[in-house]
Amino acid sequence: MKVTTTIPIAVQMYTLREESARDFVGTLKKVAELGFDGVEFAGYGGLTATEVKKVLDELGLKAAASHVPLEDLETNLDQVIEDQKLLGSKYVVCPYLLPERRTEQDYHDLILLLEQAGEKCRQKGITLCYHNHDFELERLSDGRIALDSIFEDTDAANVKAELDVYWLTKAGEKPVEWINRYRNRTPLVHLKDMTTDGEQYFAELGAGGVNIESVLNLGVEAGVEWWIVEQDFSRRTPLESIEISLNYLKEKRSRYRC
Repeated sequence: MKVTTTIPIAVQMYTLREESARDFVGTLKKVAELGFDGVEFAGYGGLTATEVKKVLDELGLKAAASHVPLEDLETNLDQVIEDQKLLGSKYVVCPYLLPERRTEQDYHDLILLLEQAGEKCRQKGITLCYHNHDFELERLSDGRIALDSIFEDTDAANVKAELDVYWLTKAGEKPVEWINRYRNRTPLVHLKDMTTDGEQYFAELGAGGVNIESVLNLGVEAGVEWWIVEQDFSRRTPLESIEISLNYLKEKRSRYRC
């Protein structure tokens, strides 16, 4: 099976949070110079969505998605949707649950919120996704994995997945099985690798033990629309890390060109 050459590649800007804090526009320029197709936002550097869109257009970048805190989905959803429309982004992502919001009742409340917010987003032409870490892979009292409950108890038209292959692997799961389980419901995939030692530290793509290539091979068939490079922490500079990961993906494209 060939690795796809058609799915665009973005970088999650959280990876470059320190660089962005110093020079948001300059950091976007460096991302474009490296050859990324787009970016996934985690904030807009103090700029308005209109201002950010102007910068993206000048740099030839696309807005793949935006990570938006859960509280904004709860209290400021109309503005979140409007920002995505101005950015030209189709996807808004719920990125993280704070530790104090991970009880079974919290998951129940989350599912209700995602369903309601997701329906409103869909009506406005935006898709809501949920991004996992490893803590959602714990089982609830009904025997289900919490992450499964999020997707099983919401309408697939309203809530989709942004599966993170590092966190799935860290939790002892196989990313390919999850992508297959939620085939055509996983438009966004976070690509990151993991060291093979006991530390299980974040690694550049191809430098660790996550079976990245098996994930890439499944992309088109599973309906993936964006590969998103993210490295939460790095022993190199973040720009060096994402360049290594991007070059890995480019090499796969070159080797399996179709």
